[in-house]
Amino acid sequence: MCFKAKQLCKLVLYPAIVLLSIFGGSAWAEEAQRWQVNMTPGVTEIGHKIFDLHMLVFWICVITGIGVFAYLIYSIVAFRKSQGAESAHFHENTTVEILWTVIPFLILIAIAVPSTKTLLEIYDTDDADLDILVTGYQWKWKYEYLDANGENVSFFSNLSTAQGEIYNAEDKGQHYLLEVDEPVVVPVGKKIRFLVTANDVLHSWWVPAIAVKRDAVPGFINESWTRIEEPGIYRGQCAELCGRNHGYMPIVVHAVEQEEYDAWLAERKAKAAQIKELMSKNFTLDEQMEAGKAIYMSACVACHGVNGEGGVGKPIAGSPIATGEITGLINILVNGKPGSAMPAFGNQFNDVDLAAVITFARNGFGNNMGDVVQPIDVYNFKQGQ
Repeated sequence: MCFKAKQLCKLVLYPAIVLLSIFGGSAWAEEAQRWQVNMTPGVTEIGHKIFDLHMLVFWICVITGIGVFAYLIYSIVAFRKSQGAESAHFHENTTVEILWTVIPFLILIAIAVPSTKTLLEIYDTDDADLDILVTGYQWKWKYEYLDANGENVSFFSNLSTAQGEIYNAEDKGQHYLLEVDEPVVVPVGKKIRFLVTANDVLHSWWVPAIAVKRDAVPGFINESWTRIEEPGIYRGQCAELCGRNHGYMPIVVHAVEQEEYDAWLAERKAKAAQIKELMSKNFTLDEQMEAGKAIYMSACVACHGVNGEGGVGKPIAGSPIATGEITGLINILVNGKPGSAMPAFGNQFNDVDLAAVITFARNGFGNNMGDVVQPIDVYNFKQGQ
């Protein structure tokens, strides 16, 4: 094959083969989900509008690209030097200048009108039925349901994937790194406004299925909203590189019917009232060890290890802080340690949970100090600061 024929194949046949493989590959149909690279419409009306806008712009770009490259290839082939073609010399061609001004202008208008309409809907957070304050922490989320009557409900949501899966000691589950101990529960058919911020570093609250993605910036509150029409479980992740354990702060949203949501909310309020009652209770060592271990395995194990051996954080087993003065350990848990990865848990955990995990640190991993920290001890420490 001569050199010119080879060049013609590269210019015409190769692009055609690529296009056929992309648009006509029916043999790959079964692998479509596995190799999914496009956006998904999600389960909300605004999500479908965003998807439709995305596809409109995509096909405008495809058609424009095909037109430009088709004319380019035609010009290269039809007016090549070997066929005796000579370059035309023209200057200030009014027709050409009008065309390359008007056509792009019309394309931009075709994109701008639906884009503006959709963006206005995306940022319209007025008249919400429910407000939820979302605060990012390293590496967990805090949710506060803001009640007009002041009966707010708040809780932290932590990764619940087993450590055995993370360290390849067990087979990974279907929702690996996408499981939490406390999901966000919302009613279907209601407009939910999310107020998104952060406590320490930049985070990003992202749940693709419900068309919500907002940066969590310390000192600022960004707003977003959704209205989920179908009950179900929808998963997301922090979409900002927020530190070593960035991949360990998933998001799980449970959309339920109004009756189920009301029952869940009543249960959360009852639990908050119960915690207030527990503040005056004296727990036994066994009770605190059991409760403290559950909290440790949820919030502390990633840094300090399953057996208290340390890792990102210092070892707890035999630690002079864990086995020293109780106030020193309480101070570390409540206020954190500046300049290290140890965060302040004083505002993340209630005093009941703090007392339990402090007791576990003093008596677990072979420390065996034999003392019990009560919720009132933590409360008095905070008041005395």
